[in-house]
Amino acid sequence: MKHAVIVGAGIAGLATALRLGQDGWHTVVVERAPARRSSGYMVNLIGPGYDAAERLGLLPALSAHDLGLFTTVLVRADGRPKFTVPATIAEAALDKRAMTVFRGDLESRLYEAVRDRADIRFGTTVTSIDQDTDHVRVALSDGTTQHADLLVGADGVHSATRTAVFGSGFQVDLPYLVAAFPLTHPVPGVPESSATTFIGPRRTAAIVNLGPERSSAFFTYRCEDPAADLRRGPVDSLGAAFGDLDGGVTDAIRHLGKDPTSAYFDAVSQVVMPNWSTGRVVLLGDAAWCVTLFAGHGAALALAGADQLGTALQRHDDIPAALAEWEAGLRPEATKRQALARRGMLQYAPPSRFHVWMSDLTIRAITLPGIRGLVRRSIERANH
Repeated sequence: MKHAVIVGAGIAGLATALRLGQDGWHTVVVERAPARRSSGYMVNLIGPGYDAAERLGLLPALSAHDLGLFTTVLVRADGRPKFTVPATIAEAALDKRAMTVFRGDLESRLYEAVRDRADIRFGTTVTSIDQDTDHVRVALSDGTTQHADLLVGADGVHSATRTAVFGSGFQVDLPYLVAAFPLTHPVPGVPESSATTFIGPRRTAAIVNLGPERSSAFFTYRCEDPAADLRRGPVDSLGAAFGDLDGGVTDAIRHLGKDPTSAYFDAVSQVVMPNWSTGRVVLLGDAAWCVTLFAGHGAALALAGADQLGTALQRHDDIPAALAEWEAGLRPEATKRQALARRGMLQYAPPSRFHVWMSDLTIRAITLPGIRGLVRRSIERANH
């Protein structure tokens, strides 16, 4: 039986443990956090991500958590509507092999699927890594040493595994901050089964009302000193950046004040590396190719990466050869998503009022019946 150590118990790490466990590997998953974490932003499973979720056997459990489609209302700063984008627009753009769920629900379903297949150790870190041609030795903070065939670093954009094995300099920090968090109850001013979205110069605020325990908020803004805002915390930073807005925004920030730890709040970074593996150590997910939330495909890429890694390891007894084949197959998609994310920054944080106006024109055009087919075909090309 082959043995793998996986660093990180997020989507990428749990999906890797699930796929390798299904293939007969013994896996140890180590996670720095003392317990599982969840966050409230929505993730789209389309294209290769949906295919991977299906092959991993996750779709039956996820179907009960599918958020479906909803209307989006573009609003002004005072909360008054500009125009509405009906749910039928999203329906026209996506095929039936698509699903939208909260990140926390996806992570929970992965954990439930893998917890009996893997040795999962919370509150545990890697203290040293040493490899030769036959094995990789991983010393852990719990005092044990694992002798493994493979080490998978799935510990996110700030990956300690990446730094320990590959060095520093691969994280590209961008002048934006992102916050996303669940809303236990819908906030006033947001119609049921809809999202209100304000897009202004250098910032976006979106509030989604899908009912109790199914609502959420998303914020992003350009910030010249992200580290300073991170130190201030999400409540004060969001209040300073968005406190002038109406339409449920201030209510959402006030809701966050009851539990600031419920928010995903971080600077926006990408990870750009010439290689994702060396010897028997491989990086997967945000640790290797972080595309940012602007791309909207991080979870899907993590699932696809884990599933395709398992396929490559099945085809090759030579692990370095399997890793090279896996990377060659996946890198074009990750590179494309990173490029789309960089363009997406202009959509989520337009640099000027002119850019906001141009964005409004584009969105309005998409609502025209004759344009919907073109939109669907362009999205299908992007996702396959």
